[in-house]
Parts: sequence; structure tokens; C-alpha cells
Amino acid sequence: MEALKGLILSGGAGTRLRPLTHTSAKQLIPVANRPVLFYGIDAMVEAGITEIGIVIAPETGDEIREAVGDGSAFGASVTWIVQDRPAGLAHAVLTARDFIGSSPFVTYLGDNLLKNGISGLVDSFREGESDAMVLLTPVPDPSSYGVAEVEEDRIVNLIEKPEDPPSDLALVGVYMFTPSIFEMAEGLEPSARGELEITEAIQALIDRDMTVDYEIVEGWWKDTGMLDDILEANRLVLEEVEAELSGTVENSAVEGSVVLAEGAVIRDSTVTGPAVIGAGSLIENSRIGPNTALGEDVVVRGSSIENSIVLAGSRIEEVAATIEASLLGRNVRVGRRQGSSEAIHLMVGDNSAIEVT
Repeated sequence: MEALKGLILSGGAGTRLRPLTHTSAKQLIPVANRPVLFYGIDAMVEAGITEIGIVIAPETGDEIREAVGDGSAFGASVTWIVQDRPAGLAHAVLTARDFIGSSPFVTYLGDNLLKNGISGLVDSFREGESDAMVLLTPVPDPSSYGVAEVEEDRIVNLIEKPEDPPSDLALVGVYMFTPSIFEMAEGLEPSARGELEITEAIQALIDRDMTVDYEIVEGWWKDTGMLDDILEANRLVLEEVEAELSGTVENSAVEGSVVLAEGAVIRDSTVTGPAVIGAGSLIENSRIGPNTALGEDVVVRGSSIENSIVLAGSRIEEVAATIEASLLGRNVRVGRRQGSSEAIHLMVGDNSAIEVT
């Protein structure tokens, strides 16, 4: 088989994560202090795919370009592809047709995370003779997903959000294609939501008696399009970190797997891992609970936070209530004036200031 190319779709608007995504691309929201998109690029490179196209939207493309660069930091070469409007995954694939050319390729949604990457899927596709291959995972609520009906190790039908699911196997945002998918996508009409659906393009392959194979996800998978999923992905990734205290610990208790970056300081505090604390951050007279990721130059003083993500430059000061299950954007200010000490839950966009009463 000809060498595979990679295609990462990063043009989504992230409407379910507003207000944070009013000022930042959802694919750059960090999980364990690393943008979600970077994990997808890593997965491609680990699978031996180094020629990667990234589809971006005009609104957020410049920010993503700046973060990724030319791909050399990842061991890859990146080509930028602008999708002029949010017209669906199949439309995004068509937008990349010139980049793909005659090569088989992997399509990966830029806000997805898979614990074990995609190397197994890529190897199976390389060794086989299928026209497409998809990744599936059992889910408890298949009616919320695109669902595959499988017979004798072949997908025979794809149904989007079925009321009566034929299986519990949901489509994960990773697809392997030959260029035959372009003809199928070109023949589509917009769906009820005005988009060209990738599930319909794959179904067109099936309807023409072409072979669509599948693999089952090994390990966890997360679509980080909503707050709860981002926090869960953060927890799952943090479970894998190893303790590394490169910063300064003064009169404090640090327990479990904690990554303290160079230049960060923990003073008169308790930090319980797994947790990561970015360079230049200050934790003072505070408690940092498990499953928390603090970006660079974050200040937490006189406060308690757990199971949360705080982006660079934010300050949390003298908040008596525990902040938990929260996502704070860049340069956010959270402080307490007076009031109760019950836990609070926040999703706050960049450059905000909050007084908790």
C-alpha cells in the first residue's frame, strides 16, 4: 500500500465550550497542560505518519498555526488547509483532496483523545485490502452516537443517533480511507443540519459493495467537546504521569504523582497528585487536590482546588470554598469577598474577573 498521509480536522467552533472558545480554539484547550490537538499529532507520528494536513477554520486558524508551527517539533511536516465554512466532516475531507492526492489516509478529529493511539488501526489498514476502516467502541448510550451494525466482521450499516440501536458500537472520530471516499462525499446532499455527513459517505461505500472494516478501541477514548469530557480526559491522562519535582517545595506536603515544572513554587501548602503545575506558578497557603492541571504563571493563594484545569496567567486568591470540576481560561481572576464555604463549579473564559459571594 502507498504511504499513508494524515488528516486532522480542527475546524470546529466549539460552541459547547463557550465562553472559553470565544477567545481560543477548542483543540488548544490543554489536558494535563498540553493542547488536545498535540495528542492527535503524536498519535499520527507514533503510527509512522509524518505527512499531515490540518484542516482549520478562518476564525481560529491563526492561533492553531502558531501553536503547531511547521510540525517539526513533533517529527512531522504539516500542511495547512482552510475550510471556508463549517459544512461537515465529509466537506472537510473534500477540502483536503489536493493535499491527499492518490494516497490512502487517516482522518482524526482534533478534539479526540485515545489512550493507546492509532498504531494498531493503521497497521491493520496497511495490511488489509479494505476501502475504509473505522474505529468503534462500546458505549452505554448508543442512541447518542453514530452506530455501526456489524455482520461477519464487516460493517453493513451506519445509523446516526438511532432510536433503536442495532448494537452498542459507536463510531470514534478516527477513520481510514482510500481516495474512493472523495467520490462518495461529492455525491452527498446536505443533511438536516446542513452538513455533508461522513457517516453518509461511508454508507455510500457500503451500498456499493465496497469493504468497510473496523477495529474496536483498546483502552479509553474521549471526545473533549464538553466540560465533563475534558475534565475526565485530564484525569485519565494525569493517571499516567510520573512524579517530577523540578520546582521548589517550601514547608509543604506533596503526595502522589505531582509534576512541578522548573520555576514553580509550592509554599505552606498541600498538593495531592496526580497533578501538574506549570512553570512560574505559585501555590501558597493552599490545597491542590487530585486531577488538577495548572498552567504556567498561575497563582493559587489561600484557596483550595481539585479536579480542575486552570490555564496560564490565572489567579485564585483567598477563596474559602473549594473550586472543583472547573475549567478556567487564561488570565482569569477569582477572589472571595465574603460568604459561604460550599464548593463552587466554574467554566470561565479568558481575561475574566470573578468575585464569589
